[in-house]
Amino acid sequence: MKHIARKRFGQHFLADGGVVDAIVRAIDPQPGQAMVEIGPGLAALTQPLVERLGRLTVIELDRDLAARLRQHGQLAVIECDVLKVDFGAVAQGLGVNKTRVVGNLPYNISTPILFHLLDHVDAIEDQHFMLQKEVVDRMVAAPSTAAYGRLSVMLQWRYAMENVLRVAPESFDPPPRVDSAVVRMLPLQTPPSLDVKLLSEIVQVAFSQRRKLLRHTLGQWLAGRAFSGAFDTQRRAEEVPVEEFVALCRQLGKSATPG
Repeated sequence: MKHIARKRFGQHFLADGGVVDAIVRAIDPQPGQAMVEIGPGLAALTQPLVERLGRLTVIELDRDLAARLRQHGQLAVIECDVLKVDFGAVAQGLGVNKTRVVGNLPYNISTPILFHLLDHVDAIEDQHFMLQKEVVDRMVAAPSTAAYGRLSVMLQWRYAMENVLRVAPESFDPPPRVDSAVVRMLPLQTPPSLDVKLLSEIVQVAFSQRRKLLRHTLGQWLAGRAFSGAFDTQRRAEEVPVEEFVALCRQLGKSATPG
């Protein structure tokens, strides 16, 4: 019986064998590696992955699909909302400190999933995701470009990322109304030590009115915190490199530390 894609789950199933092969080559799964796939759907990517790995853990919210997947002897199925999954606990259950994570993410909740995974980054070796191309463009964007924004900064401080493959709508069933892309995300080995919540607040304030100079937004926010350090607010948020947001966050974090 054919599974009908459910809009509420943002389901678009990959149906192009050539694209599947290209994604698997980009992921480069090796026998015995611990890997978790988010949203396996009809197993287009799942099958070639498990053939190379020997075993695979999958996270699937759709109970009908989860039931189908359980019939596969080499799959461990977590039937759950991915936003509630503790990836550290999953890695531990697989007997490893870090697991690899892959998936064709539901486009309607892709950003919340990326931020959820950021909370568990210490338990993740690398990530390969199919996403809306526009989202990938924002993730990898350089400063002083239209795509550079909050998502760019909040991911680039912690990951090295690259767009590895563009995927056309007709590669899916049903076809989405947008182009897609596959992104590779490698957690930095020695990331800067900082307060992530503080960085998030800084970046949110900075990009709240991205067409205005920062003195109208972040400048006022800094003044409210009696910030006495050096930071140029005579520019727009999109002109500030990730390293400068990180440096500001660390400076503020130190000034807020007693003693």
